[in-house]
Amino acid sequence: MKDIRKKFHKHLVIEIVLTLSIIILLWIVGSKAYFRVDLTTEKRFTISTETKTVLRKLPDEIFIKVYLEGDLPAGFRKFRNSIKETLDEFRVYAVTNIQYEFINPAENPDTKIRNQLFADLYNKGLRPTNIMIRDEEGGNSEKLLFPCAIISYNGIELPVNLLKNNVGISAEENLNNSIQTLEYELIKPIYNLTARQFDKIAFIEGHGELDSYQVEDITKELANSFQVDRGAINGIPHCLDAYKAIVIARPTKPFNEADKLVLDQYIMNGGKVLWLIDQVNVNPDSLAIGSSFAFVNDLNLDDLLFTYGVRINPSIVQDIQCNVVPVNTAVIGTQAKWTPMPWVYYPIISPLVEHPVSRSLNMVLTKFPSNIDTVGNNGKIIKTSLLKTSPNTRLVTVPALISLEEIRRKPTRNDMSSGNKDIAVLLEGEFPSGFRNRSAKAIIEAYPNQAIKTSKATKMIVIADGDMIQNDVRVTANGPESSPLGYDKYTRQTFGNKDFILNSVQYLTDEAGLMALRSKDFKLRLLDKQRIRQEKTKWQLTNTILPALLVILFGMYYNRRRKFIYNK
Repeated sequence: MKDIRKKFHKHLVIEIVLTLSIIILLWIVGSKAYFRVDLTTEKRFTISTETKTVLRKLPDEIFIKVYLEGDLPAGFRKFRNSIKETLDEFRVYAVTNIQYEFINPAENPDTKIRNQLFADLYNKGLRPTNIMIRDEEGGNSEKLLFPCAIISYNGIELPVNLLKNNVGISAEENLNNSIQTLEYELIKPIYNLTARQFDKIAFIEGHGELDSYQVEDITKELANSFQVDRGAINGIPHCLDAYKAIVIARPTKPFNEADKLVLDQYIMNGGKVLWLIDQVNVNPDSLAIGSSFAFVNDLNLDDLLFTYGVRINPSIVQDIQCNVVPVNTAVIGTQAKWTPMPWVYYPIISPLVEHPVSRSLNMVLTKFPSNIDTVGNNGKIIKTSLLKTSPNTRLVTVPALISLEEIRRKPTRNDMSSGNKDIAVLLEGEFPSGFRNRSAKAIIEAYPNQAIKTSKATKMIVIADGDMIQNDVRVTANGPESSPLGYDKYTRQTFGNKDFILNSVQYLTDEAGLMALRSKDFKLRLLDKQRIRQEKTKWQLTNTILPALLVILFGMYYNRRRKFIYNK
């Protein structure tokens, strides 16, 4: 018996020593070799190679304040946890260079102090959202949330709005879309803040383009990522070469051949262009009075765009899916009664989900857009539609008289049967020069060399609506004040124009490959609420009683087996 006990104790000591040795060995190996396993189907917790590269090269500490904390509804609680999980993943690769804090902006009981904090956050560029919360007694209460963050680096702050709020889809889908783009929305400002120097972009002037006040809001947003300049070409060769991309924002005067040559050769050298072109001119001041005459806007750019693979048609797109404008519906002689009425000349575009530029965006507001046709069979150019109208459209050829009286004639789907129309198109590849068969010196005598006939690999985005980038400007006692881009003062709704333009410029200039992160697709798995109500009691009992029962059965089995072994 003593020999058996000694043998048993010897085996026990060996097992303990061996187990401890294995644990210590695993600890040593684990501290030297790091790996993580993502078992989710969509790889929700896998950080991209591009993000890891940015995080590993951080020169100093980044501090992130997330203003989403406290008593949150289930959906926003999940969103908050997803933000934390993403930041925790960032910390794995950035080590101590990523620090974060979650803050409840409504925590202070003093209403005055709390409202002041809300105002400060709003003035910094953070967009709040109102939600309705149902209490236990069946009542509803309104709560203001800031699903946003402020990222700080070396005394510089960048606001980040993390919630995608598309009014055309459900709250669950909006939150899911927001979770999909979290990695991009957080890593992009980190990349911009730590860049040694900003890329330069320019708004072109000299052809009646939108002035600095009319594009002030998007300029401020772009200034967080780029050095933004304005200037005229003036036929000066290579004057655009220093710019990563240029923006041509609703010109109204023709381009001369010298400016076109400089622009074309900038593209041939790999330059990127965001074109926002109004092919049809409609005077808004005349229309406000009652009617306006629409005519072709001759910009002398058709030949260039045709060479690059697109044609903007001289027509106006009407769409049943449209915004509203206020119309006086009162009887003549009585007090004015302003009623919102659909205005088919202001199509609202639901962005396509397949491309990172337009994915997970709010609807985009357009005004008197034209439609784009892709032309040519150049296999070296890839053409991608970014914005399409609904199928219920009609084309109005110009010249044409446009009157507000048209609002009173409600169109039918039979009248609007022209199908989807392209409003924005992305072109990528190697483009032929619009001056490949012409002498550059014949156009600009001092041109230093021959025109390049085929471009380097580059890209451009053509948008057939110049108003898409324009913010409203009102004159006040303190001077002109610009409204947020995409904000409609009649419906008090903010459309996705700013995000679309910003994504377009980011995509054109993206060398780090971060825009691809916007293509993440997490499948939305919604619970069946009706089945939850019907089977609530069954699953509550299953989840509370079954685990306890299994523990009891396992304990009984373990004790019987132990007695059996030791008795033997």
